[in-house]
Amino acid sequence: MKQEQPLKISGTFLDEISHDIPHQNWGRKEWDADFAHMVRMGIDTVFLIRSGYKRFLTYPSDYLIQKKGCHTPPVDLVEMFLELSGKYGMDFYFGIYDSGEYWKTGNMLREIDDNRFVIEEAYQKYGHHEAFKGWYISLELSRKTKGAVEAIAGLGRHCKSVSGGLPVLISPWIDGRKAVSSSERQLTKSDMVSVETHYREWDEIFHGIAGAIDTVAFQDGHVDFHELEEFLLINKELANKHNLSSWTNIESFDRDLPIKFMPIKFEKMLLKLQAAQRAGCTKAITFEFSHFMSPQSAYLQAGHLYHRYMEYFNK
Repeated sequence: MKQEQPLKISGTFLDEISHDIPHQNWGRKEWDADFAHMVRMGIDTVFLIRSGYKRFLTYPSDYLIQKKGCHTPPVDLVEMFLELSGKYGMDFYFGIYDSGEYWKTGNMLREIDDNRFVIEEAYQKYGHHEAFKGWYISLELSRKTKGAVEAIAGLGRHCKSVSGGLPVLISPWIDGRKAVSSSERQLTKSDMVSVETHYREWDEIFHGIAGAIDTVAFQDGHVDFHELEEFLLINKELANKHNLSSWTNIESFDRDLPIKFMPIKFEKMLLKLQAAQRAGCTKAITFEFSHFMSPQSAYLQAGHLYHRYMEYFNK
C-alpha cells in the first residue's frame, strides 16, 4: 500500500528582527538568492516575523522612531522583501510591532495602542504592492494570557479595516513539556497542558477572536512527536467549529538539544509533516527557512536539511 505523502512546506517566516537567533548580516544579494531557494522548495508565502522589536526596526517607522525612540534602520527591509516577493511571485504578510513589554509583564493589552498606528502607517507606505496580501499578529500567546483575546481580536479587526479585509494570521504555541523559555537551561518542564484543558481553553479563545482572525498556525515544537497529532486534531476541530483555517507552523529548529537553536534532524521534521497531513492541516509554514533550511545559512546543517527535504520530495 502506497504511503500518503506528507504535507509540504509552502510558507516561511522571515526572522529579520529576532531576540534569540543570531543575525546573518545579509544584504539584498543574499536575500535575493534565498528567495530563489525558497521558490525551488515550493514556498509561495513569506511572513515578516515582526516589523520591530524593542528599539530595532525593519523599516523607518516615523511613528516608532518619534514615539518610542527606535533606531532608524540603514535599509528598508519591508520594501526589499515586498520587491523580492513580487519578483518571485510570493505573497507577503506584514508582521506587527513587538515592544518587548509583554514578555516582561505578561499583559498583552499594552501592545494595542502602538500597533494601531503601526498598522495604519505600514499599509499607507506599502499597501500599494501587489505582493502585500495579509497580516501577521506577532504577539504570541498560549492559554489564558492576560488581555490576549482582546488584543488579538482588536488588532485583527484593525488590520482588516485598514486594508479592506486582508487576511490575518496568528501562530500561538501549545503549552507542552517543551514550552520553556529560550533563556532557561532546561529543555523540558514537568507540568504540561492536558488535551482536555487545551480543548476547553482554546475553544474559548477561538470564540473570542473569530471574525477578527482568519488563520491559526500553531507552533508544533512544544510537545513530543508522538503527542503532536492529537493536539493538531484538536486544533483542526476547533478551527472548523469557529470558521478559522487550520495551518501548522513546522519548527525547522531542534528543541531537544542543549544548544539553542540548531537546524532540526530531517527525520523529526518528517514526523511532524506526516502528523500535520493526517490531522488535516491545509498549509504548512515554517519558522524558519533562512536560518534553519537555507543552503546559504550560517549553519552548515541547514543546507543539508534543505537537500534531504528536496530529495525526499523529488524536487
